[in-house]
Amino acid sequence: MRVIPTRVHGVLDYLMGLLVAASPWIFGFNDNGAETWVPVILGLGVIAYSLITAYELGVAKIIAMPFHLALDGAGGAVLAASPWIFGFNDDVWAPHLILGLLEIGAALMTRTRPEYNVNTTEDTDLGERSYA
Repeated sequence: MRVIPTRVHGVLDYLMGLLVAASPWIFGFNDNGAETWVPVILGLGVIAYSLITAYELGVAKIIAMPFHLALDGAGGAVLAASPWIFGFNDDVWAPHLILGLLEIGAALMTRTRPEYNVNTTEDTDLGERSYA
């Protein structure tokens, strides 16, 4: 059931991207190994492809929302499995698993179409539309 609007997902994208990228320092596992760099790269990647997604908070509007959600799901799966893939599960695994599962959940629960045409800017209160 897709209950999360794309506008809300956009806010979550930027917040989650920052949280995932900063998680090694927030949770104290910044040892410059895979446990550090996997979330940093994936978190910054979320921010990068969010900037080019065709939704309310995208800047360049290049990639479609379903593709964005597929990237979220794939990135979440890699993040969740990374402690076992890269062999650092004896040191740290919970932040990677939890944040990865949250990414997958958000991808599965987010609507695939923005609520309005993202190629236009629209003032819903006045019904005015200007083409960007």
